[in-house]
Amino acid sequence: MHIHILGICGTFMGSLAVLAKELGHRVTGSDANVYPPMSTQLEAQGIELMQGYDPAHLQPAPDLVVVGNALSRGNLAVEYVLNQGLPYVSGPQWLADHVLQGRWVLAAAGTHGKTTTSSMLAWVLEHAGMSPGFLIGGVPQNFGVSARLGGTPFFVVEADEYDSAFFDKRSKFVHYRPRTAILNNLEFDHADIFPDLAAIERQFHHLVRTVPGEGLIIHPQAEEALVRVIKMGCWTPVQTTGDGGQWQARLLSADGSRFEVVFDGKVEGVVEWELTGQHNVANALACLAAARHVGVVPELGIAGLSSFKSVKRRMEKVAEVQGVTLYDDFAHHPTAIATTLDGLRKRVGAAQVIAVIEPRSNSMKLGAHRDGLADSVVQADRVFWYAPANLGWDLAATVAGSTVPTEVCDSLEAIIAGVKAVAAPGTQVVIMSNGGFGGLHGKLAEALK
Repeated sequence: MHIHILGICGTFMGSLAVLAKELGHRVTGSDANVYPPMSTQLEAQGIELMQGYDPAHLQPAPDLVVVGNALSRGNLAVEYVLNQGLPYVSGPQWLADHVLQGRWVLAAAGTHGKTTTSSMLAWVLEHAGMSPGFLIGGVPQNFGVSARLGGTPFFVVEADEYDSAFFDKRSKFVHYRPRTAILNNLEFDHADIFPDLAAIERQFHHLVRTVPGEGLIIHPQAEEALVRVIKMGCWTPVQTTGDGGQWQARLLSADGSRFEVVFDGKVEGVVEWELTGQHNVANALACLAAARHVGVVPELGIAGLSSFKSVKRRMEKVAEVQGVTLYDDFAHHPTAIATTLDGLRKRVGAAQVIAVIEPRSNSMKLGAHRDGLADSVVQADRVFWYAPANLGWDLAATVAGSTVPTEVCDSLEAIIAGVKAVAAPGTQVVIMSNGGFGGLHGKLAEALK
């Protein structure tokens, strides 16, 4: 059948398109912004992409329209679908009905680390010979693609708490019905759809309600919000990670690139890998617990992690020019910014670290996280913030009290000139945004030459 996807370049919808194509459907899609890595992945798969939301894209009528959650009433394509009576469905519902039905679903949920943890888990199962299917909101470098059907009943999914569609305000993850559920952490986020943390905790409780009694729920022992979620009602065995948990890590290097894994007091082995940061150590423990639930012994899981290559746009080294290293990172929440910079600082020691940050997420645009921004960058030596004219709040005033030398720029040219003036051989530059950032990575690399 012909499936047309509205909002196809979102990380979730793009992955959905790959699965639909693999199932044998003809897949087309449209989006307001077509940019890599999703656009290049989709074009490589032979999926036709159209810019904008022109109703003409839906002529002749497709058999089914999958509507992304970024689209709302008033969108020309949405209004056309409704007026013409075309069959439509949300992305999470389509995934549940056509891919996840009858499979052992392993879901990674939480405010931070969903993409990395689900990528880790898919790779650990692959390394163990289990050929899992997966849908991930990013491109794991071990696979080079963000989704596939896989060859066994096991399916790993990044489980997002964001809503499903303009007509379905439930969190995406309530559609997935996991047998193995990782709850990584829980903080206030998505200020555009949730009024407070309690509202998000309620959605996580709805997820917990769908996990079978013979399943497994994994969460950090010390995460108070998740402890509250479990106390709302839980009908499933639970394993805990981190401080005070059943799964623990003993750091053998301060940056988290080497650590010992302990389960129920027994040392299971040592992970040595390319990743850094305490947050990735936490992700690894959850991954090992989930893998063990489907029969991967910890020793084999640890071996898999040691060959894990991370995810595109998660501290991805994109260039090295004149001794200056450039990284692309997705961090867009103060906690994620802080943990990412902390991991890099512990790896590079006294080398100069420059952070370039675009507050682009919906929560950031609403100013929901601005109080934490100045403190999130303490591990950097210098920070360049991008404040376009339409930001809607005073970023300069927000970061004025920062202890780190700070520049607020209203153009990419100003950022490039600022970085170029202070970068020297050995400098590490981390560019943080959850969007394309106007191609800053390539422009900066070119300027540094």
